[in-house]
Amino acid sequence: MVHVALPVTGTFEAWREAARDLHRRAVPPEAVTWSFGDAAADLFSGAEPAGAAPAAAAPALTVPRRFVPLARQAICHADPQRFARLHALLLALQDRPGLLGDRANAEVARIERMASEVRRDRHKMTAFVRFRDVGTEGPRRRFAAWFEPSHHIVELAAPFFADRFGDMDWSILTPGLTAHFNAGRLSFAPGATRPALPEDAAEDLWRTYFANIFNPARVKTRAMQAEMPRKYWKNLPEARLIPELVAGAAARAREMADAAPTLPPARAARIGARLRAAPDAPPPEDGADGLARALQGCRRCPLWRDATQAVPGEGPERAALMIVGEQPGDREDIEGRPFVGPAGALFDRVAGAVGLDRRDAWVTNAVKHFKYTAKGRRRIHQPPNRTEIEHCRWWLDHERALVRPRLILAMGGTAVESLTGHRKDLTRRRGGIETTQDGTPVLITWHPSYLLRLPDAERRAAAEAEFRDDLALAVQMLRDGAAAPA
Repeated sequence: MVHVALPVTGTFEAWREAARDLHRRAVPPEAVTWSFGDAAADLFSGAEPAGAAPAAAAPALTVPRRFVPLARQAICHADPQRFARLHALLLALQDRPGLLGDRANAEVARIERMASEVRRDRHKMTAFVRFRDVGTEGPRRRFAAWFEPSHHIVELAAPFFADRFGDMDWSILTPGLTAHFNAGRLSFAPGATRPALPEDAAEDLWRTYFANIFNPARVKTRAMQAEMPRKYWKNLPEARLIPELVAGAAARAREMADAAPTLPPARAARIGARLRAAPDAPPPEDGADGLARALQGCRRCPLWRDATQAVPGEGPERAALMIVGEQPGDREDIEGRPFVGPAGALFDRVAGAVGLDRRDAWVTNAVKHFKYTAKGRRRIHQPPNRTEIEHCRWWLDHERALVRPRLILAMGGTAVESLTGHRKDLTRRRGGIETTQDGTPVLITWHPSYLLRLPDAERRAAAEAEFRDDLALAVQMLRDGAAAPA
């Protein structure tokens, strides 16, 4: 057997080097044991198993780009078998490069779930760490916090705090690892027991703020505990207010209702008049061409004033697939066609890789005019607001009635909001199937422009792989007829 001892920091890098060496030596996964937490141990200990090949006997390892960020997150999970699971998956990918796209594979699903739980735990840490003033040493303020994560995420989350609180010195103590930030330098030390941290004046301010933003009319205890689990309450200064605020929520909500104005504000009349002036006539009867002509006269919201032209959808009028993006970009606004800019080029490249030809689909946007702010000679894209999305849904509904697609691919938050009513939890919903009000299936995915904006190469590669998987799923659904309405 070969034993690999991994350190508590730099764990992923150490695991990757160990996996490469094991592969060169042709050591099978069942002949390896792993341990975690002994930073002083040699990377390898124990005898080489019988029959192992000499070093450099195996070809180099190759993996899909999405594997690296996935493994970097999953390796922070508390599962004691995580190293062995990732090692086995790494070797399986040598024979089956497309294995990560197999959603029915139990091990892939388990590792995806582990990575998701790590990301959630990291989010909880960034949300629920509460620093306390522990005195000043020199020109920089000094703070400390205690946190109890569910997984080994301190090293993963510490750069967030270094970026956000770079003007002070701080320590985050946890049972497994301690992060120190001193004079702009991040370092790590062994875990600690919970210290006796003093309360400070900032906690009273925080409790005052929390009490004032608490909305008694929107109390959902289960949802609140899902987002703020009770295990974190003991370290949150505002948590001691929660029982009293929840208990008095009903009475406070009644007081708010009694104090509400009985007449609409004056601006409501102006808004209503503007809405009534919007054309609600039925669409023209001569199909897509008539709809495109009518769209050029749209005055339902102010976006038409600055845009060059409205950009209608295009494609076969009875396409099985409708692709819905956000809004036209700079190139689309000039040329009057959807997805002809950089985002369209990325879409075509990824779609071509999975056998999806946009010429067979109806391609459109949830909002038909380009919204932007001018910066010199450049026009900088601005996301449409809810009112603009609501006004433009009238046109999208008529496009859907015209095309009657079997499946809609919703790319990005604006398209998702227009088709399903909201864009909350887009990361969680990506890759899932939802429906419009009339029952048409909606497959949710990233917008290509989101992929272009990602600065981190690994995250961009992972997101592009997810986007490719979603397009492949759309192709498969249409091929199998699974998206056909009942």
